[in-house]
Amino acid sequence: MELSKVRVVKKDGTLEVFNINKVVVAINKSAFRTLYSFKSAEIDRICKDVEKQVSEVENEKITIQEMHNIVEAALELTNPKVAKSYRDYRNYKIDFVHMLDEVYKKSQSIMYIGDKENSNTDSALVSTKRSLIFNELNKELYKKFFLTTEELQAIRDGYIYIHDMSARRDTMNCCLFDVQNVLSGGFEMGNLWYNEPKTLDVAFDVIGDIVLSAASQQYGGFTVPNVETILKPYAEKSYKIYLKHYTDLGLDEQKAKEITMKDIERDFRQGFQGWEYKFNSVSSSRGDYPFITMSMGIGQSEFEQMASIQMLRVRKEGQGKKGHKKPVLFPKLVFLYDENLHGEGKPLENVFNEGIECSSKTMYPDWLSLTGEGYVPSIYKKYGEIISPMGCRAFLSPYYRRGGLEPADENDSPFFVGRFNIGAISLHLPMILAKAQQESRDFYEVLDGYMELIRNLHLRTYDYLGEMKASVNPLAYCEGGFAGGNLGLHDKIKPILESATASFGITALNELQELYNKRSLVQDGGFALKVLEYINKKIEQFKKEDGRLYAIYGTPAESLCGLQIQQFRKKYGVIENVSDREYVSNSFHCHVTEDISPIEKQNLEKRFWDLANGGKIQYVKYPIGYNTDAIKTLVRRAMGMGFYEGVNLSLAYCEECGHEELEMEVCPKCGSANLTKIDRMNGYLSYSRVKGDSRLNDAKMAEIKERKSM
Repeated sequence: MELSKVRVVKKDGTLEVFNINKVVVAINKSAFRTLYSFKSAEIDRICKDVEKQVSEVENEKITIQEMHNIVEAALELTNPKVAKSYRDYRNYKIDFVHMLDEVYKKSQSIMYIGDKENSNTDSALVSTKRSLIFNELNKELYKKFFLTTEELQAIRDGYIYIHDMSARRDTMNCCLFDVQNVLSGGFEMGNLWYNEPKTLDVAFDVIGDIVLSAASQQYGGFTVPNVETILKPYAEKSYKIYLKHYTDLGLDEQKAKEITMKDIERDFRQGFQGWEYKFNSVSSSRGDYPFITMSMGIGQSEFEQMASIQMLRVRKEGQGKKGHKKPVLFPKLVFLYDENLHGEGKPLENVFNEGIECSSKTMYPDWLSLTGEGYVPSIYKKYGEIISPMGCRAFLSPYYRRGGLEPADENDSPFFVGRFNIGAISLHLPMILAKAQQESRDFYEVLDGYMELIRNLHLRTYDYLGEMKASVNPLAYCEGGFAGGNLGLHDKIKPILESATASFGITALNELQELYNKRSLVQDGGFALKVLEYINKKIEQFKKEDGRLYAIYGTPAESLCGLQIQQFRKKYGVIENVSDREYVSNSFHCHVTEDISPIEKQNLEKRFWDLANGGKIQYVKYPIGYNTDAIKTLVRRAMGMGFYEGVNLSLAYCEECGHEELEMEVCPKCGSANLTKIDRMNGYLSYSRVKGDSRLNDAKMAEIKERKSM
């Protein structure tokens, strides 16, 4: 049969002349979905196979179904992986009906009930509802077009959890954004050129714009490290301008300096207040309030100390109308603690004391040890490099300036600012142990299988994101927000991904130990420790084999803490101290119901500290009111142990009379239950009540209610 005479019968019954170019377009699309690119010889071979089969049909008509079968058979001979992609895509219309039905159901729930999966989103807002509904669609698209059947089954059953599925196909995760590099010399944002600020007040405004814009193009935590150092040169510029102004007015130099310093202090105070207003009231294009973190406290110059102190004082004083002030949630503050600078009698002890006062009133700042024991202090002491946390607890692995994953020589050093993470996938360890027990299999064999699943997902994510163009996030990839981020708009970002980490999360170590021998981490912990040591060895093996920066992440389960219970019960039922509560423990923390002292909790969790260097925080509950001396003692102890430490209080504020108190359910002054309450979600703070209503899910609220040691 001559090919020119063959007609393809479409699904609607219409006829179309056979066109081999349409086959080429279709197979190239299928190849793209697997990140494969056909060579011209392969395309020629496939086309010849297809044309041969079509020419052998008995009549002049061939159905579209027969056409698909012919193309699939030709692909199978050349590239089975692409053939599967082609086959899967053929069935997408049927799948889309089911998928869109699920999205519709979820959208109705979001529209009329709301959503509490992320406490940083206010699902009462129209813009947030729209974003959440889009996220549901994007999540389903991710499952359909990115996951294999085996991976999909693993997440549906609950053995692994892929965080932020709605965003993983589009962009990267949390980061240490290089704001200083973007500002230097000026930059372009939104097709508008910004000159480098010439004064401190303008710097605050411009940095606020940069942060909100760049944070909208990612998901997860957005950290501005060493913020007082970034602000210092702009304070110096303002100082010169103010001083000249006052001396030109005829003031003597000493008086002019005094007034100038007061003006700089005012600019710092107003600048930090402006950030607090902006970051807590302007939601990003993602529909949430971006998770912004700023580390500070280590700068020694006069202006750096002033910046740190004013930042802490503004947070401590709170925002709101007179008599009703309360602390904001963003930015999260992290105090960088150096014993040689902040210890008793040391040059920056005054800054440390301001931090303690702030923590005693607002829980922030959290405290990061640079000079104790462990990973972060070892890097600081050896190289002078600070590893600020990304968001609430994620930390980057070392990446060396010349050698990459390993130092090129003894003079090579790592860098961290301007780097990021590409996502986290968590292992549900109690479920994996339960599966091994039920199937009479070796636990580590089953664990290996799920770690390989995560490994392959990460590798595909690196490849997939590497095909993105720099234009998807211009501030990061074109204006220097990320290391190597001076690309052209149409350049692929693949080179920048070389220094990115990918996280293997771990949850519910306490429940893992309970399932193993009916003992908690407080009572034992030996098996949990052995498992975490095994995971570390396996990750090191993966890093060497793949040339990728994998990291182990102590997962902060928010909505996940309840989901994992539901998944476990569905497969393995209710087991005492494993799945009989409404939540699982996050990370390697002792169970919140353990009646232990802060010192006991610090000692018990120290065992796991250096086995989760990709993400960790230690926090204890301070049942001591606003006792700053006790808080100071425990923080100094944590800093000596090398911890990243959170002060945990339960803050409550009456909206009627303005009374504030710890652990308050009803105002003792006016009897109102119209309270705003701030609790530690995991490594970060959230509203457990806003004017009487909660933004947290039921499982997390159940956990907060039972807290004794956390």
